[in-house]
Amino acid sequence: MCKTHPALSRKGGRVRGSRWKSKAAASAVRYTAEADPTSATVCHCRDCQKFTGSAFATSVRVPKEAVTIEGTLKTFSSIGGSGNPILRHFCPECGSSIADEPAIRPGFVVLNVGTFDDPTVAKPGREIFRDDALPWVEVHGEMPRSAKRPD
Repeated sequence: MCKTHPALSRKGGRVRGSRWKSKAAASAVRYTAEADPTSATVCHCRDCQKFTGSAFATSVRVPKEAVTIEGTLKTFSSIGGSGNPILRHFCPECGSSIADEPAIRPGFVVLNVGTFDDPTVAKPGREIFRDDALPWVEVHGEMPRSAKRPD
């Protein structure tokens, strides 16, 4: 069940790192984040595939206080590839998948790189749930790779 979620619709604090801006396709939700986007995670779990509507998700984990979101998100809860609950936030106007809040990482929000105004600022730093990757997907570059979720 989807519901409106105002918890992330607040001004955040300052965290050192790069600053980038993002928006949903319909521009009803915008956000600014200040953190290091060079350690993105490429996740192939089925839950991320379904949430993004793509073959995999590429995301950057940042402290909640590093994110300022303008607009109201819709939210649903699902069980992630790790078997743990995760809140999934999306734009109520266009359906763009904006962010996740994994229960196992309280205090953090995971932002989807595809919503960045300039997604080239993100650099993959690890690849997880490789066992669930579609056979035609190959992520290039040197990085740690895990068959499932690393410990």
